[in-house]
Amino acid sequence: MTTSWDQLHEKVCNQLQAIYADVHLEIPVGELATELLATMRLKADEDIVQPTPYCNYWDEEDIIMITYGDSVISEGEQPLFTLDRFLHTYCKNTINKVHMLPFFPYSSDDGFSVIDYSSVNESLGDWGDIERLAKHYGLMFDLVINHCSARSAWFENFQKGEGIGSDFFFTADPSDDLSMVTRPRVSPLLRETQTATGTQYVWCTFSHDQVDFDFRNPKVLLAFVEIIRQYLDKGAKLFRLDAVAFLWKIIGTSCINLFQTHECIRLLRTLIEHADPTVIIITETNIPNRENLTYFGNANEAHAIYNFSLPPLLVNTLVTGNCAYLKNWMMSMPPAQNGTTYFNFIASHDGIGLRPAEGLLDDEEISTLVHTMQNFGGKVSWRASDHGQQKPYEINITLFDALQGTTAGPDKWQIDRFICAHAIMLGMEGIPGLYIHSLLGTSNDYEKVANTGQNRSINRHRWNFEELAALLDSPYSQHHKVLTRISQLIRIRKAQPAFHPNATQFTLQLGDTLFGFWRQSLDRRQSVFCVSNVTNEEQSILLSSINLIGTDKWMDLITRDELEDVGGFLQLKPYQTVWISNMEFED
Repeated sequence: MTTSWDQLHEKVCNQLQAIYADVHLEIPVGELATELLATMRLKADEDIVQPTPYCNYWDEEDIIMITYGDSVISEGEQPLFTLDRFLHTYCKNTINKVHMLPFFPYSSDDGFSVIDYSSVNESLGDWGDIERLAKHYGLMFDLVINHCSARSAWFENFQKGEGIGSDFFFTADPSDDLSMVTRPRVSPLLRETQTATGTQYVWCTFSHDQVDFDFRNPKVLLAFVEIIRQYLDKGAKLFRLDAVAFLWKIIGTSCINLFQTHECIRLLRTLIEHADPTVIIITETNIPNRENLTYFGNANEAHAIYNFSLPPLLVNTLVTGNCAYLKNWMMSMPPAQNGTTYFNFIASHDGIGLRPAEGLLDDEEISTLVHTMQNFGGKVSWRASDHGQQKPYEINITLFDALQGTTAGPDKWQIDRFICAHAIMLGMEGIPGLYIHSLLGTSNDYEKVANTGQNRSINRHRWNFEELAALLDSPYSQHHKVLTRISQLIRIRKAQPAFHPNATQFTLQLGDTLFGFWRQSLDRRQSVFCVSNVTNEEQSILLSSINLIGTDKWMDLITRDELEDVGGFLQLKPYQTVWISNMEFED
């Protein structure tokens, strides 16, 4: 099915008019739309593919690994080549997509302060290495769209007052009323900067090395559409829109989640899906749950949103032995309509965000969680509240160490608790994303924190490939045990139609010590009951309480044990998960 260039042009014009309704443009909207379409190589004399609405371009086989380009290194090799070798050796039958964290030249924040969007950091490799990875894996590229490095050529031109970038950055006056601005950091919002035209105060949402763009200038939009086109050419199949909630600023507002921001995402969706309908947009919006859900739009904005509330709620569940908060949240989550899905993760290069837990965990529960994580060696990053007070923004700790015990302290169940967390995530509605350091069972890197002075470095360890391989090949190491057990769960998941990201999900009511949900395949042939013991004591479940149909044969997909008495009890060891299915699909 195709659409005419004129129809697409009209749609883009309407979206631009909505975005720039309150902005005086020096270029007519029609000309801007034409330039955007030309940049994406959508030509008037060619048929343009019409994306199929509400189409799911994913299934149960999609598993995303999140990694830096140099998370695994080997002497004498480019890190991107080593990463490809690691994936081929240890993830061949499990991972099919890779989120490549920013691999561009940068000045700070481990890549999220981009100096040059158009080149690969030469310390990692080159575009040939990226294209080699893209032949075997669906690659997710970061589009760091809210800000760039203060050392970029664009910002240098801003300071000089001439050249590309001289008018790309958002400025304000210290006398402006900025009291309502939502801040994820405690650093000053405005950076005093000397320019050829005098002192200006540049908006910096995150740090003074990360200077915010001014999307009121359509040249900024055009620059990023050109970047998107280049990334598509280099093999990008998914785009992660980093910190996109802060994109549009209006003095006197919160400057987060504004209408124009949503409309900009819808415009990018229009351009990208007409260039390649199979490419997926994921919005990274580390904000309260209700606000995060709005980025689905009406299946015309993000294809997927980060399930940011899952990490703090799941860690809280497993360290307290009580799933009440997690269960209440799951019941409140609307099913993602076709054409959209959740991106589930429980660990990432950042920490465990606490803003997405606001309204879901009370202050006392959050305080207990923070204190427990600090006892396990974790760090805390802070933000300024609306009243100027410091509040915990995120906990910085590896997931493996976060689950080393309970609120009572460390215990012997660390690996089982860690695997339980992944079994819960892998069974849930949505596409699962696994951080490389969770796949490897990596512990806190205190040396890197000391070297960088950054709390987030605690979960950004850099492995030597040969040392890592020796550990992964040793059956006695925590790393071998973790990779083996998670890989087994992934292989089972990938073979079950009931684990399709959009398959039906229903929360089970099994009390506070057993967390459970039911999945049913889109064709309704397969049911899987996912039940996890979230405590360090044995629990029993009455199988009749989950309504297993007596005429079907049931088995646990994980242990391969058949359930002979569907009306009897099933004993679950501490942190054991069962996936009870009426059908077995071979992995």
